[in-house]
Amino acid sequence: MGKRLFITDLDGTLMTDAKTISPQDLATLERLQRNGVVTAVATGRSVHSLEKALKAIGFGKGQDFFPIDYVLFSTGSGIMVLPGREIIFQRALAGSDVMEIMAYFDLHQLDYMVHRAIPHTREFLYRSHGHPNPDFEARLAFHPGDGLPLKGPIRNAEPATQVLAVIPAGSDAPKLDTIRRNLPDFSVIQATSPLDHQSVWIEVFHKDVSKSKAADFLAQRLSIHRRDSISIGNDYNDEDLLAWSGKGYVVENAPESLRRAYETVGSNNACGITMAAERSGWIRN
Repeated sequence: MGKRLFITDLDGTLMTDAKTISPQDLATLERLQRNGVVTAVATGRSVHSLEKALKAIGFGKGQDFFPIDYVLFSTGSGIMVLPGREIIFQRALAGSDVMEIMAYFDLHQLDYMVHRAIPHTREFLYRSHGHPNPDFEARLAFHPGDGLPLKGPIRNAEPATQVLAVIPAGSDAPKLDTIRRNLPDFSVIQATSPLDHQSVWIEVFHKDVSKSKAADFLAQRLSIHRRDSISIGNDYNDEDLLAWSGKGYVVENAPESLRRAYETVGSNNACGITMAAERSGWIRN
């Protein structure tokens, strides 16, 4: 059998609700590696946010014992090799693109954050339009010292990894399809907030950014055919990756529409990663 690729989302998929990773799922990833399978995490987190989360559960900055070979971070804006932390792929919005996206979000009074280009993705500028938005405030509090408010009109913008709008649940903001029609030159991805699990995050990237496009770049680099790949996720921002891979699984805590479209395994709290690997026949129980 040729090379194979196993890609898992992080929050809500590999990581439990308690922000830990089960020993069984870690052992599964190690077994996959021993079987010659390339393992990868595809996450919306920046490298800094990922390292912070891993450190909290016992993996040091070097991550030498984390059984993952590659990280597709910032929703595929970059790919990092583990260990060693070499960046082998990255994409950024041009300054003029950032200005266009900001103008659209300002027009619709959407609160947003502009994250700087790799490797400074943890730093961002933000604009609030003064409406109640607890999830936006929670995200600011989650990144103390990393954000600076945008004041007044901006004539020039630096390149950026992404522009992220936080839309409260029940808002009459434009829907995803409308935003995509109005911003046709970009990759526009929707995710459910990992903070309140209700608000909608609209993330706008360079047109060549998505989890599936990063996965395709990695697969071609490693001479792995997409039919020899498995992915597992839990939310709408995983959908393109699930569709790209040879076999896509969703965990039980995924939205109903995804569970109807893809084979469902155990939840993020019930070792769904391990179940997917076993059902695929890539490990034996």
